[in-house]
Amino acid sequence: MARRGKKKGRPISGWLILDKPVGMGSTEAVSKIKWLFQAEKAGHAGTLDPLASGMLPIALGEATKTVPYVQDGAKIYRFTVSWGQERSTDDLEGPVTKESDQRPAEAEIKALLPKYTGVIMQTPPQFSAIKIAG
Repeated sequence: MARRGKKKGRPISGWLILDKPVGMGSTEAVSKIKWLFQAEKAGHAGTLDPLASGMLPIALGEATKTVPYVQDGAKIYRFTVSWGQERSTDDLEGPVTKESDQRPAEAEIKALLPKYTGVIMQTPPQFSAIKIAG
């Protein structure tokens, strides 16, 4: 039977931008914020991999109704590249399968950058939070 009556938590509403640290998942971050503010409702706009740090928009209370508008907004990604290793996965957790001392020249890198500017359809990594077929 569904529980009826008073909701747990305070009816606090608004947006909070969390600088999520490496090692924490987005759902864990939302749970901690919800607990910290004793909010009755919380959600996040987008997901950051536990291996990524960055800004995670968290909606509280009535602001959760606006999450779709934030998710459709423009995003900017900054990253650090480490050259010379290939891994069995697309992240740092997979074992190194190949190593090389070769490094691309600055001109080669600059020539490739336009491919990664603008609207891009990303291919999800082998291990990701994406749901496939259910």
